[in-house]
Amino acid sequence: MEKVDHIGIAVKSIEESLPYYTETLGLKLLNIEEVASEKVRVAFIDSGNVKLELLEPIDESSAVHSFIEKKGEGIHHVAFGVTNIQERLNELKEKGVKLIQETPKVGAGGAQVAFIHPKASGGVLYELCDKSGGAK
Repeated sequence: MEKVDHIGIAVKSIEESLPYYTETLGLKLLNIEEVASEKVRVAFIDSGNVKLELLEPIDESSAVHSFIEKKGEGIHHVAFGVTNIQERLNELKEKGVKLIQETPKVGAGGAQVAFIHPKASGGVLYELCDKSGGAK
């Protein structure tokens, strides 16, 4: 893992949550986009050395919707920036780490992403995020 790329925060509504980050905390909104593969809208916020990613479910079958139903709004995952994501996934699998995805998929900004199962990491959902292919 190279660095923490972002922290994902599950919210019911980006529009309702965003003013806290931009007006109250004075952070800058970078962009909002839809990630169809995850059935979420995301808003990236510049918080200095680590971005915040607000995750709003757009469908009840979204994993983020299920998360909010079970645990409420709050920290959903921590994303590590990596290069050669498939190699990293292969290394983790060889070490016996339980993965949610064994091959990456396209995430926000066109990054290649995959998740480590929280049962493998003390209850924390970690995302591997590879932007080396030109993703934002």
